[in-house]
Amino acid sequence: MIFSVNSLFSEDQAITATANSTNVKDLGLPDTPYGGAAALHQDIGKGAKVPILVQVTSDFTTSLGATALIISLETGSTTALGTEVLSQTILIADLVAGKQVSFDVLPNDITEQYLGFSYTPVTGNFDGGTITAGITMGNQTNVTGA
Repeated sequence: MIFSVNSLFSEDQAITATANSTNVKDLGLPDTPYGGAAALHQDIGKGAKVPILVQVTSDFTTSLGATALIISLETGSTTALGTEVLSQTILIADLVAGKQVSFDVLPNDITEQYLGFSYTPVTGNFDGGTITAGITMGNQTNVTGA
């Protein structure tokens, strides 16, 4: 997979408690084209598939009771996000360096202005662990052991 610095939501972001991705993308607001009667309908999920990948870049550890991590792709009318689009729950045993979580593609009907990730520990917090997440050129499919 190939990440672009401009398409990253998180780059080796430390996750210890509930947090949004370091970078939240501003998708802009739909506008009315010259001579148009109404604003265009924004839906960035339509058209060619847009792959998204989340990768654990250092092992997650916990002495604070966390049992899993919920990773949610979210949209919102502000950078605080809040509208879940997709999510996956990863158990602590699987949160090891190299683990890849593929969200495959952006779904249709993403119409709010901001897009990012939310990371939520389950049942406690983490002592450490980092994640890189972003839009890719394509996700690697021959990964073994991850």
